[in-house]
Amino acid sequence: MAMPATQIRRGMVIVFEGQPCRVLEFRHHTPGNLRAMIQTKLKNLRNGNSFEHRFRAADTIEKAFMETSELEFMYKGGETWHFMNTVNFDQLEMDEEMLGDNAQWMQSGMKILAEYYDGRPIGIELPQFLVLEVVDTAPVMKTATKTASSKPATLDNGVVINVPEFVASGEKVRVNPNTGEYMDRAK
Repeated sequence: MAMPATQIRRGMVIVFEGQPCRVLEFRHHTPGNLRAMIQTKLKNLRNGNSFEHRFRAADTIEKAFMETSELEFMYKGGETWHFMNTVNFDQLEMDEEMLGDNAQWMQSGMKILAEYYDGRPIGIELPQFLVLEVVDTAPVMKTATKTASSKPATLDNGVVINVPEFVASGEKVRVNPNTGEYMDRAK
């Protein structure tokens, strides 16, 4: 589906030189009496390389047709993560390169959204938050408040995040896996 380059938006997936690329950043620029241009930062979804490209306002781009399906994480075996399609029960393997930074957040039974291009998975989308247990952190300070400073805490999946001073070991917390930030205590 061809569309003008002026319609480029952040997060959109386009086909650039035959490869699916996600738009990380874009800036519409009109310098004085020259023609308008769109400066973009793109990430190739097949090989993970990021690069910049300048489109002219008159250029046309092709929006990538992305299929999505819900997958359930089953287990990690060696260097691959194994998933099952929740609709047709097909099994799928993904490696660390395909998962990227999301690999550290995988938990057995977790449901994710996988993006497909030409029948091959090229990326995943994690849930908005995960509930994890704090297994190791400094002791609670009696004077700790919500606005006080933070301290490092190791979660049950091995990831270290910063939490407020009042969070103790053994408590469950909600974490945003996309940013790696503490949200609040789980109820």
